[in-house]
Amino acid sequence: MSAEPLSLALVVLLIGAILLDLVLGDPRWLPHPVVAMGRLIGILERRWNRGPPRARRLKGFLLTGCVVGLVYAMAWGVLAALAWLHPWLGLAGEVLLLASALAIKGLRDAAMAVATPLMRGDLGEARHAVAMIVGRDTEALDEAGITRATVETVAENSVDGITAPLFWALLGGAPLALAYKAVNTLDSMVGYRSERYVDFGYASARLDDLANWVPARLTALAMWLAALVMPEARTRGALAGTWYDAPGHPSPNAGWTEAMMAHLLGVQLGGINHYGGSISERALMGEPREPLRVAHIDRAVRHMHGAWIVFFLVMAGLAGTWGTGA
Repeated sequence: MSAEPLSLALVVLLIGAILLDLVLGDPRWLPHPVVAMGRLIGILERRWNRGPPRARRLKGFLLTGCVVGLVYAMAWGVLAALAWLHPWLGLAGEVLLLASALAIKGLRDAAMAVATPLMRGDLGEARHAVAMIVGRDTEALDEAGITRATVETVAENSVDGITAPLFWALLGGAPLALAYKAVNTLDSMVGYRSERYVDFGYASARLDDLANWVPARLTALAMWLAALVMPEARTRGALAGTWYDAPGHPSPNAGWTEAMMAHLLGVQLGGINHYGGSISERALMGEPREPLRVAHIDRAVRHMHGAWIVFFLVMAGLAGTWGTGA
């Protein structure tokens, strides 16, 4: 297949996958590839994460290579087998696998599951809902704290759950998009700096940083571009503010979208979080022009949608230009 139909076909398939995700999300009755990845990682972690630090680090590299390579090979093999049975089966399979790599509806629904009880003043239910999507302690959070946790999650996961999978899908179809999800799942399970994972998860954490480096920065820019047509967005100074604030985040990538979201909303993100009773102080991002309140969750979701739409249109346009040789 020539470059032209290949790139344009990927764009069309991705549009189908986006629509499917927006309608269905991740229904519980449908087996999800990420769940299978998580089970495999859990089994290998329990068997391999042993020994002295050097051995753990080497086995961590082995884990990362095995899981990512296996996921890519299996996705490619399944699609090849389906295409061999019938070309339409191959296309349908690609759309389903691409949709499974996206979390547009899931991220929106998770955010609104926090916002809905918070609007009713039900802090208990809101704390329970936000605990489902963040790792920090939530028992003592007030409206501002719950809102901050949710907005930060929406900003960070705009990359992990939407734009980065789109980026890698446009470069290599469903197999590469799922390989990225394997990298992301590895990082979420073993990419910690705790005593247990500091060596074993080193390779997974570093590969995740690399895989998100370009998408994170492009997403922040796309978020700003989309905000230019949103009346309530504070776009003036947002680019410079993001450039200044983002490097202060402990993650080399998450700070870009979190800082941009903070400046566009006119709020301040970051600060003190509690994890298992321990205090973790994050750099402050944005300026507190408005106090954090539940309305900012809905606005953050709108910025998330604007970001992925602009991101996809630009990336798809570049893929189409590359495909036609222009």
